[in-house]
Amino acid sequence: MGAAKTEHAVVIAGGGPTGLMLAGELALACIDVAIVERRASQELAGSRAGGLHSRTIEILDQRGIADRFLSEGQTFGVVHFHVPLDISDFPTRHNYGLGLWQNHIERILAEWALELKVPIYRGTEVTGFAQDDSGVDVALSDGAALRAKYLVGCDGGRSLIRKAAGIAFPGSDPTVSNLIAEVEVAEQPKLGIHRNEFGAHGFSKLNYEIRDGEIVYLDGGPLRVMVTERNVGSGEPTLSDLSEALIGIFGTDYGIHSPTWISRFTDMTRQAASYRDRRVLLAGDAAHVHYPTGGQGLNLGVQDAVNLGWKLAQVVKQTAPESLLDTYHAERHPVAALALRNTMAQVALLRTDDRTKALGEAVSELMRMDEPRKRFAADMSGFGIRYDFGEGHKLLGRRMPDLDLITEGSPLRVFTLLHDARPVLLNLAEPGSLDITPWADRVQLIDAKYDGAWELPALGAVTAPDAVLIRPDGYVAWVGNSTQTGLADALTNWFGPPAAA
Repeated sequence: MGAAKTEHAVVIAGGGPTGLMLAGELALACIDVAIVERRASQELAGSRAGGLHSRTIEILDQRGIADRFLSEGQTFGVVHFHVPLDISDFPTRHNYGLGLWQNHIERILAEWALELKVPIYRGTEVTGFAQDDSGVDVALSDGAALRAKYLVGCDGGRSLIRKAAGIAFPGSDPTVSNLIAEVEVAEQPKLGIHRNEFGAHGFSKLNYEIRDGEIVYLDGGPLRVMVTERNVGSGEPTLSDLSEALIGIFGTDYGIHSPTWISRFTDMTRQAASYRDRRVLLAGDAAHVHYPTGGQGLNLGVQDAVNLGWKLAQVVKQTAPESLLDTYHAERHPVAALALRNTMAQVALLRTDDRTKALGEAVSELMRMDEPRKRFAADMSGFGIRYDFGEGHKLLGRRMPDLDLITEGSPLRVFTLLHDARPVLLNLAEPGSLDITPWADRVQLIDAKYDGAWELPALGAVTAPDAVLIRPDGYVAWVGNSTQTGLADALTNWFGPPAAA
């Protein structure tokens, strides 16, 4: 007989932002979840990617942890689609993005997961798995084995989980590649963005302060370098690769040395054909890869996790049928497909020929108009999402605004009701007019008042409803008028059949 396997309800492969967020979501639902992470610690060499979009900050606010991130980063009131797009007039508490490097984002999420007592198997990785009707046997590189009801691949664009599950990853091969690194230099280059016929290149210092809204660079510290390669590169880059690329563009490599890290990214654009194969699911870069312009990737992954977490928790608890997991792909695949389309469009606009420059000028002019600006800014910041729940009120399938409610004479924010990742039925009509007794153990029923305007980013004002059913991820699953028409169906669809009397 083989050695006994350690059992968990859910095993997550990968302890980056997506895996950590998903683990937190499951732990809030009291699910036995564990992370397998190949790094020996949460330390991430260098700063890597960074930045949280407005809707992602809202999601963190829904869990009561947004301030942990906001206290460490710098806010900025724009998103980028070819040009900066102002979002300062969006009706949200967080009408800004947050500049915060990925190493800090991961550290804060890991601290949250630790508070929720999520175990992390460090210094090992998934090498294979076999699934059957009741679960998944997971093999680890250190020779250990785990048993789980479900396995979620949050293991990046080269996902072993996706490949081993046989899930297709269609899309397009790269047409451009960039090297990005943190290095010391002997000769100081001119800071900022530089463009030539090969593309965009840039130098910036990691040591800086924001003074009166302007970046002020401080002396000392490593330099961040980004250079577009003359020819599409592949594989793990070296200091020699970076030197060669810099010399090819600037005629010098500025005496680069002592790299903290070097990475290569391309505009390869691919998306998993399915986000699920029976008991194996994908999230984050394992499900979609694209050029990083606009900072979409990390945010898509975190939002994948929040969409999946509460659904997977209910299926594990057997309060909802396994078919609920099919809605994860149905909802998140189109969101990523739009992000991939937008990044491909932006890569095309980066080209330096005269025709592309003319197109870029036309796009810039278009984006100065209010409606296109709001539409594209909403898509980039995460507010453009509308899950398809059928026809109905404009709120249906969209994110619930964080209203200042009055409950029993006391103020209460909507997002405060979502801190524990539990669904909410918000009754704004006559107190006691809604009855959800068969779901009372699963759904919070809150009687409240709200007299202000209802407004959504890019859409504007919407008619005030009498009641809304809010999913744990903050999206509206049902909108009521003076009756409970359709409420029982919505409760059953999302939170399982009514409890027996």
